[in-house]
Amino acid sequence: MNATSLQWRPVEHVENGTTLESLFVHDAAVSGRRPAVIVCHTWAGRAAPMIEFATLMARWGYRGLAADIFGKGVLGNSREECEALMMPFIRDRAALQRRLSQVVDVAAGLPEVDPGNIAAVGFCFGGLCVLDLARIGANVRGVASFHGVLAPPGNTVANRIDAKIVAYHGWDDPLAPPEAVLALAAELTAAKADWQLHAFGGAMHAFTAVEANDPQNGIQYHEPTARRSVAHLRTFLAECFGGGT
Repeated sequence: MNATSLQWRPVEHVENGTTLESLFVHDAAVSGRRPAVIVCHTWAGRAAPMIEFATLMARWGYRGLAADIFGKGVLGNSREECEALMMPFIRDRAALQRRLSQVVDVAAGLPEVDPGNIAAVGFCFGGLCVLDLARIGANVRGVASFHGVLAPPGNTVANRIDAKIVAYHGWDDPLAPPEAVLALAAELTAAKADWQLHAFGGAMHAFTAVEANDPQNGIQYHEPTARRSVAHLRTFLAECFGGGT
């Protein structure tokens, strides 16, 4: 991969009257249709860390798409703003699933993307998003949830899950206590999913976010867990896409 050949391109799309702007990242020196990784954002929106992760996917040889779920230019700048952006989708998971499905369709329609080889990665709220993509049977080969919200949506109970799933979980994450982790394991087993759970001791919520520093509320960056989980993701994606990039 030649870093100088990386390119970033905004991709505007509209869902249910809302204009969204995802950001596509690819290595222009790698021709043809390639596997793609959709990056689903935290409750703050499609902020810089999500673009950086989509860029990492391009450095790994994939096409990256930093998905926009909240709306073009919409970012949360405080806890209150972020919660206001996220909660309507938490309350209406069907609406969230429709928006996520459209993002997958957008990725599949890009000329540089192999539409049969798409995966999704999400962080915090984005972790919930990618799990829902698997739950609804979206056209994704695999999903990876980093310190994700694990609560089931309630409208996918009878669904079989064909996508591979990995959840990277901080054991001390108060947003996903042990009972929620066990419930996810039971749910995915009942859905006959090919699933993995990597639980990391000493890690709290938002363990990949270098700016996270609120341990009293269970939110803290944890470098060893961030490094180990991202390293494993590379292996997971290679397996999803049939070995390598």
